[in-house]
Amino acid sequence: MSDTPLHLVPVRSREAKDFVRAWHRHHPPSAGQIFAVGAADETGTLRAVAIVGRPVARHLDDGATLEFTRTATDGARNANSLLYGAAWRAAKALGYRRLVTYTQDGESGASLRGAGWRVIASRPPRAGWHTPSRPRAGHGNDHVTRLLWEAL
Repeated sequence: MSDTPLHLVPVRSREAKDFVRAWHRHHPPSAGQIFAVGAADETGTLRAVAIVGRPVARHLDDGATLEFTRTATDGARNANSLLYGAAWRAAKALGYRRLVTYTQDGESGASLRGAGWRVIASRPPRAGWHTPSRPRAGHGNDHVTRLLWEAL
């Protein structure tokens, strides 16, 4: 894709989820959110979105932490770095003290590093979320090692 300059734009929940559905490589849209932000080009075309919500892991859901639950881009250069930085500034402005996200094994994390994030833990592959008492369908991301990142 081109080096078209991008700027931040507000994005409503439905629009963010539709964008994720169209462009994310391996996840469906997340279930909930606290806020979403987008990146658009000079024509106003939405090129990337970020969805930020409560942490999925219960031990991280302390009321002061948010999780970057989805990001999706059409390939626009530097879009994810722009959104990672903007989401952290927004979370801090709302009073949150921590913002985390995960990458899967094989993803470089270059956008996160470019936005000043750091790896704080490696998570082993999960067998899945399904249990006999609570049946759940997999989303294609079970059995994958993940890295936990934190905004600085």
